[in-house]
Amino acid sequence: MFAQFSQTLAGLQLPLRVVVKGGPTLDLADEPRVTLQIDDLSLLQDMQQPTLDKLGEAYINRRLDIQGNIMDVIEVADRLSKGLIGDRPSAPVERTEHDKQMDAEAISYHYDLSNDFYALWLDPQMVYSCGYFHTPEDSLAAAQTQKLDHLCRKLRLKPGERLLDVGCGWGGLARHAAKFYGVQVHGITLSQAQLDLALARNEAAGLSGQMTLELRDYRDLPGQEDFDKVVSVGMFEHVGHANLNQYFRVLHDQVKPGGLVMNHGITAKYVDGRQVGQGAGKFIGRYVFPHGELPHLSMAIASMSEQGFEVLDVEGLRLHYARTLEHWSHNLEQQLEQAAQYVSDKALRIWRVYLAGCAYGFRRNWMNIHQILAVKPMADGSHHVPWTRDDIYR
Repeated sequence: MFAQFSQTLAGLQLPLRVVVKGGPTLDLADEPRVTLQIDDLSLLQDMQQPTLDKLGEAYINRRLDIQGNIMDVIEVADRLSKGLIGDRPSAPVERTEHDKQMDAEAISYHYDLSNDFYALWLDPQMVYSCGYFHTPEDSLAAAQTQKLDHLCRKLRLKPGERLLDVGCGWGGLARHAAKFYGVQVHGITLSQAQLDLALARNEAAGLSGQMTLELRDYRDLPGQEDFDKVVSVGMFEHVGHANLNQYFRVLHDQVKPGGLVMNHGITAKYVDGRQVGQGAGKFIGRYVFPHGELPHLSMAIASMSEQGFEVLDVEGLRLHYARTLEHWSHNLEQQLEQAAQYVSDKALRIWRVYLAGCAYGFRRNWMNIHQILAVKPMADGSHHVPWTRDDIYR
């Protein structure tokens, strides 16, 4: 079987060494940077069609092991896959009707993993979304503070305003807005672990009087037009294509006429939402973000417009997210022993592949991320947004 496998790999120039446990070794270059050790001989047959989801699944199930820099591992895996099976287009994504129980279970699976684990590789504020880099050399902490400020400036937050934060995470944006912009913030999340830590940090910062956070599904938000501004960061990837209209309708219902809404989220490369990356999306959907669906930018804008929003500004941050993920992956790789105390071996393997793989994918335009700023116009079509963007960058 190994002879057939070796013949399959013949001609590929990759910095890869393949080792069969207790058996032969094959080098595909003079100085391999990555070693792939096959511990399960039956995997040799699967390696005839090595999609990224197959390789990732074999790694997390300990059918193979890897040695080398994790970023090199991801690049070699991608080149190996393309070298053997080409760059095949993925099928269009099937739309799933997300109900509240499904979304709650998916969010809990991902975000309730371990606050201590996330704290190992996130910035001190635990902002789990794309940073905003003024230069590529900015630290992760600086980029995340800059991102929080960028969002607040785009929303033109003013003291005394009420801000709704949909998907507030560990509360980093809510605390920044309350502390530096003087707003009253109400945040919602579906993660109990996130909520517990956010409440503790709010109290420690002396901001509990300006903030209320709760465990709530966006579909259960009460009231109408209760907020001056609405922000949602890293949330609509969990909503599902079939629920986008409902999601943006809820945001529209919550904001006052003339109010601004910011949606910050990952978007698909292709208009139909199909995945790229040789099965990488399938791996993420199965092991990282159950039921996650990435809409294309055009789909998001169309849905917002149908619900009555006027889109004012769109900013693509793809390379910013690639840099953010590189920081996250590097931080995790530096603390693997500590991380193993907080999560299972399988979970740690999943996250090693996920963070490095996403950094690679964003760098190569497999997916994108956009901030979409919109306004809910007054009944007469007017609004109070400044004529230029000067105030954002002043």
